[in-house]
Amino acid sequence: MPDIVADLLDPTRLLFDLQRSNEIAQSFAGCLLPDDIAHFVTNGLVEKFDIAFARIWLMEPEQTTLRLVASSGLYTHINGSFARVPMGAYKVGKIAQNRVSFLSNHLADEAWVKDRQWAIANNIRGFAGYPLTVRDRVVGVLATFSHRAMATEFLEVLQMLCTTVSVSLDAALQYQQQMKTSAPVRPNLADVSLSDQLATLLKSTRLTLIGTEQPLAAPLTYVFLQSAQILNQLGCTYCRLLYSAKAVTLEAIVPVTDSNLDPQLTQAALTNLRLMATYAGGSLHQIGANQKALQLSLQVPYPSDADKNAIAQRLTIQCHQPILQAVFTHLALLAGLTLCDVPHPTIALLTDDLTQVEPGRSVLWIRQTNPVPKGVMGCINLSTTPAEFLEAVTAVNQGRTWNIENASQSACLSERELDVMNLLAEGLRDRDIATRLHISESTVKFHMNNVLTKLKAKTRYQALHQAIVRGWIQ
Repeated sequence: MPDIVADLLDPTRLLFDLQRSNEIAQSFAGCLLPDDIAHFVTNGLVEKFDIAFARIWLMEPEQTTLRLVASSGLYTHINGSFARVPMGAYKVGKIAQNRVSFLSNHLADEAWVKDRQWAIANNIRGFAGYPLTVRDRVVGVLATFSHRAMATEFLEVLQMLCTTVSVSLDAALQYQQQMKTSAPVRPNLADVSLSDQLATLLKSTRLTLIGTEQPLAAPLTYVFLQSAQILNQLGCTYCRLLYSAKAVTLEAIVPVTDSNLDPQLTQAALTNLRLMATYAGGSLHQIGANQKALQLSLQVPYPSDADKNAIAQRLTIQCHQPILQAVFTHLALLAGLTLCDVPHPTIALLTDDLTQVEPGRSVLWIRQTNPVPKGVMGCINLSTTPAEFLEAVTAVNQGRTWNIENASQSACLSERELDVMNLLAEGLRDRDIATRLHISESTVKFHMNNVLTKLKAKTRYQALHQAIVRGWIQ
């Protein structure tokens, strides 16, 4: 079948590729989980650009090591020899250190390639790497590998995509860090006015308050605080917070000059703002067409009386692990749940903290490797969908159990079976696993068959996916 794209003129092909790049950017708009953003990007590159495989490394907090967080295509595991790359090591580390993008269509001939025979055996010809940077900071590195030669224009496509990716990853990483450093006991947001919180975030912005402030639910407050973070990044100079009878509105003015606003960064920021407003049932409008300033209006209506009385869809989240707090807060927004800061006996409590499980509490438990404690009414995990999450919360709030039977019947793997699964996750074959564990290859197959039976999986990869989702494999 002829490659229609390859026959296009270069400028036309570039525009076509940029459109596909924009589709990838749209796929992770509004996401606040760095690893998920990275997976959206690598999956999109493989699907839309015929890439053999794509990978993203993120910079560790100490700024000396890159950690592999996403891999799609020919290799999907994130363990192995390139799971962590020191700054300046191999080509990935060099790209991060020097912040220089790189493209080669003769990968096997490059002196820095660790395994030349691997490149030849797998027919990997093209390599393109790009640093993920925000201002003067390196967030990570994107690398793509291709069976065919890559056009020079592909670096231009990566540049546009990586601008959006870098901003989104940086925002997600900052949010994740805020969750980790927050105090274990979270204050009731009703005790701190939204204008005070906005003033703290928008230190270089003139803020005006109009109307009488009203206490907002945690999800609505979250929307406005995240919007303020994005406006800060855009260089907002003026904000006006308005409380009317039916809605609360945040209006903003961002000066537009040739140097302060990158079109791709601005588009990504507007997409994130629009999605957050949509989650909260509101809208984002761009006011006027002034070329000297970008004027925005984010409006969110107050919850109706019917919403306030919808006890069945209310939830309190108090997780011991900050990352789980962030993950399930985001999932709750997607599920349309109303979040409450202060625990109440009549409102479902989602937790992974055993000390929170007390008589009289309606507890929804986050199942990982730890067993399901007695007294909980529902059980979910990281594979739970927004629809299932809504169903679970509603059931617990109505006094019914949810998924308790399945949780109590789920089988745990033995220590040796976990050893086999961990090595399988690293990409090792049965023969290599047997050598590493000092057992026979037939014994490896015996343990693997036991795993398939316990997890009711048809293939090894299904079993591996379940083990990862349940938190048995890191």
